[in-house]
Amino acid sequence: MNIIIALIIFSFIIIFHELGHFLLAKKNGICVEEFCLGLGPTLIGKQFGETFYSLKLFPFGGACMMRGEDEESSDARAFGNKSVLARMSVVFAGPFFNFVLAFVLSVILIGLIGSDIPVISDVDRNSPAYEAGVRAGDEITKIDGSRIHNFREISYYLYLEMPDQPFEIEYQRDGERITSTVTPRYDKETSSYRIGIQSSGNVKLSPLKTIQYSLYEVRCQIKITILSLKQLVFGRLGLNEVSGPVGIVSMIGDTYNEARDYGFLMVFVAMLNLTILLSANLGVMNLLPIPALDGGRLVFLFIEGIRGRAMDSEKEGKIHYIGLILLLGLMVLVMIKDIRTLLISFLQ
Repeated sequence: MNIIIALIIFSFIIIFHELGHFLLAKKNGICVEEFCLGLGPTLIGKQFGETFYSLKLFPFGGACMMRGEDEESSDARAFGNKSVLARMSVVFAGPFFNFVLAFVLSVILIGLIGSDIPVISDVDRNSPAYEAGVRAGDEITKIDGSRIHNFREISYYLYLEMPDQPFEIEYQRDGERITSTVTPRYDKETSSYRIGIQSSGNVKLSPLKTIQYSLYEVRCQIKITILSLKQLVFGRLGLNEVSGPVGIVSMIGDTYNEARDYGFLMVFVAMLNLTILLSANLGVMNLLPIPALDGGRLVFLFIEGIRGRAMDSEKEGKIHYIGLILLLGLMVLVMIKDIRTLLISFLQ
C-alpha cells in the first residue's frame, strides 16, 4: 500500500510538471510527438492527433517529447525553430507548474486545517526567548531580518542556519514592533537548538487569508529547499541527509502508517503536506543551472539570447548528456545510502 501511494504521488507531481511543458509547447505551436508517464518500454499508448500518449514500464519520471528538441529539424513547428522567448517559456513552464500545484494543494490544505501563523502560546521561563523579552501572545514577524509567516520557519531557521549563534528576532505586541537578540541553547532531550517558544497551533482563516497563506506556504517550501541546498554546498548537510526515490517512498510509508490510526482525514492531510513539499522541491531542483535539468536548458537559451545565435546542437547535447550521467550517478549513490539505511533500520 505504501508503494502504491508513493507511486500515485510521484506520478501526479510528474504529470503536472510535464503538463506545463506540454501546454506551453502547444500554445507556442510546437509539435509534441509523445507525452508519457514513466520511463523505459511502452506498456500502453494511444495516438490522438499528432501526439502519442503512453504509459511506460518503470513508474519514475515522465516526458513531453517535442519535435526538434534535441536534434535539428526543418519543420517550422520544431522546438529549435521557435524564438528564444517561446522556448524559454516552454522550459520554465514545467517547474512553474510544480509551484502552481503546490499552491492549489496548499489552498485545499489550509482551507481544511488552517495555517500555523507565528503567534506564541507560551514561553519557557529561563529560556533565551524569555530573557530577550518575548512573551505569550507575541507574533514573530522577522528572524534575522527575514520576514516569516509560518511558525515552522523558526524551527527550519534553527536547523538550517547557524543554530548556536545569536540572531535578531522581531515580534509584534499590541501593534508595536520590538526587536531583540536571542542566542539559542542546545537541548539534550531533543538533540537540537531551541529558544523556548511554543506555537499556538493552526488557525482557521477566511477565504482571502487562505489564498494569501497558501502563497506563503509555497514560499516557505521554496525557501526551505534553497536553504537546504545552500547548506549542502557549504558542507553543513551531508549526503546522509539527502533522500532519493527509495528514501522518499520510505518517508511516505512512515507518514502514512503514523497517520492512518487517526482516520482518513489525517491521512489525507499528511499526504497533501508531503505532495506540497515534494512538488515545490521538484520545482526548485529543476531550476538549478545544471545541464540536463530545465535550469541548465534555460542557461543555454539565455546565452543564445545574448549572443544572437545558438550553441552548436551537438556540443550542447554532449554537455546535457554528461550532466545527465552525473545526475544519475548521484541518484545511484543516494539510492544505495537509502537502501543501506532501510536495511540497518530493519535489522535493529
